[in-house]
Amino acid sequence: MKATLCESLFGNIFTFVIKCIKMRLKDNIAIVTGGARGIGKAIAELFAGEGATVYIWDLLDIGSETAKELSSKGYQVEFNKVSVTDRTQIEAASQAIFDKHGKIDILINNAGILRDKSLFKMTDDEWDASIDVNLKGTFLCTRAVAAYMRQNKYGRIVSAASTTGLRGNFGQANYAAAKGGIMSMSKTFAIELGKHGITSNVIAPGYTQTHMTDTIPKEIQQMALMQIPVGFIADPIDIAQGYLFLASPEARFVSGITLPIDGGFTR
Repeated sequence: MKATLCESLFGNIFTFVIKCIKMRLKDNIAIVTGGARGIGKAIAELFAGEGATVYIWDLLDIGSETAKELSSKGYQVEFNKVSVTDRTQIEAASQAIFDKHGKIDILINNAGILRDKSLFKMTDDEWDASIDVNLKGTFLCTRAVAAYMRQNKYGRIVSAASTTGLRGNFGQANYAAAKGGIMSMSKTFAIELGKHGITSNVIAPGYTQTHMTDTIPKEIQQMALMQIPVGFIADPIDIAQGYLFLASPEARFVSGITLPIDGGFTR
């Protein structure tokens, strides 16, 4: 009985030690914008599980509950109510994180919105909202956070695009323009920041089951499913795994790319 108990205890300790050794983001400081739910939440949880201290930036108050939920699992996760369109908020939050930790290692530009309308129905406000949050927000966060990464000669920036930015999509001229802009902008970041030890890459998720896609009519969802060669819709964790690789030290020679994670949709 005692031998069995000791073996079990040793096994648990061994598993814990191995897990700690394998933590790919141990001691990293990461910011995940739009991390309150969906893909952003999956990224935050995955990164925290890999040893990172994660700051969720979001306007949704549910971000506080997300941080509490993940913290209850033993992860280091905090919530900051930050709008990615507000330069003052972004700069203040970045400064506070840097002052506390002396570094920022990872920026995940995940925050985004949909304002879908076809060409002749789309209003100026709907166009501007999509460009401001999706494209300008990525620029503002990158400019602020990369300044601190540059000081430590290390950084991983991964931004969210979409297969819509690669192929276009009916009723999403604003979204396609923003996501296409993110892909081009990220290449420029890669060129400008590479000498400072900072990589810049993009993930282009395909159809993923989130709160945002839940608003799409069921018949449209079914049509989308029929175009995915692997035959199923992604869970947020499927997308988060791509972010983990590009944010890890192993991806040190990967910069300026867009990685579609879409089940073969983009081909």
